[in-house]
Amino acid sequence: MDPTAPDIHLGHTVVLRKMRQFQDCGHKAVLIIGDYTARIGDPTGKTKARPTLDEDTIKKNAETYFQQAGKVLDTDPAKLEIRYNSEWLASMNFADVLRLTSHMTLQQMQQRENFKLRLQEGVPIVLTELMYPLMQAYDSVMIDADVELGGTDQTFNNLCGRDLMEKHNKPPQLVVIMPILRGLDGVEKMSKSLGNYIGITDSPKEMFGKTMSIADSMMREWYTLLTQIPAAEIDSIVDPQKTHPRASKVRLAKMIVAQYHDAAAADREEEMWQKVMVEGGIRDDVPVATISRAECEADGAIGVPKLLKLLNMAPSTNEGRRLIQGGGVSVNREKVADSNAKVKLENDMIVQVGKRRVAKIVVQ
Repeated sequence: MDPTAPDIHLGHTVVLRKMRQFQDCGHKAVLIIGDYTARIGDPTGKTKARPTLDEDTIKKNAETYFQQAGKVLDTDPAKLEIRYNSEWLASMNFADVLRLTSHMTLQQMQQRENFKLRLQEGVPIVLTELMYPLMQAYDSVMIDADVELGGTDQTFNNLCGRDLMEKHNKPPQLVVIMPILRGLDGVEKMSKSLGNYIGITDSPKEMFGKTMSIADSMMREWYTLLTQIPAAEIDSIVDPQKTHPRASKVRLAKMIVAQYHDAAAADREEEMWQKVMVEGGIRDDVPVATISRAECEADGAIGVPKLLKLLNMAPSTNEGRRLIQGGGVSVNREKVADSNAKVKLENDMIVQVGKRRVAKIVVQ
């Protein structure tokens, strides 16, 4: 796993869950933190070169990877080994790099779909990007991999590992490829850069709410890739004739929250969801925001668009007016209809945008 971002998301856990199954069957897993490959960044699926990350950023991102992966993997040292590929890649000299590149041809690289597309469209391919599959393949050589796990987007890299192991007179690894989990948008793969992800360090509230936002058509995919429920039971869960879609989604959301937090948190989020989204109430843990009276006019009133900006519910007063015009803003449970409306600022005032963004005000 390349620490190109500080958090692991549910998309990453598809492969980690398969790795855990190997552990449960008695195998020892090797989790490679790609602190050196992260300097380039995997070009898979990218239509342009990725920005180069500096060493400090990579180190900071990698700090919690072991702890996060431990939410899925068995961290018993007898079942899990953690390696950093800087162990072998950082010590290579230029002659070593040249020997490594001699094992792959340009024709092989051109087979990679995104490279082929970029060549056709005249989009530049930086030479360091061509090194990435070789660097990942060399990881397999250095740890004498028996099996490498990856998503379908990693097929080319994983097969490069097989080729390179044979070139080094080692038995080629087997490759187990897992499907890619689509993100919250239901279109692209789950990705931090696309903002369509659920991080495994997200709060129970975020996990539950984001899961409830996915399209009904995605439930089979998410149940299959993120739970251990048998396929026949999933058929029943996602069949609207047998299970109401909302009930199916609540069950999925609770399973995800329980996996990365606990069952009590999952039960609480179900209760809060019912209270807010079904009954029209508000959560009992509404975040509190302090607003200074200095922001008010002489009579103690403040414009609602300005208030939304101060509460970080709108990036600007103009955007605040747009939210009001859209009918999604209320103050003390009363819908605000006038985009230029003002309210008297008071303690415990409740400001709400939509059903999920709520704040309680403390006046200072």
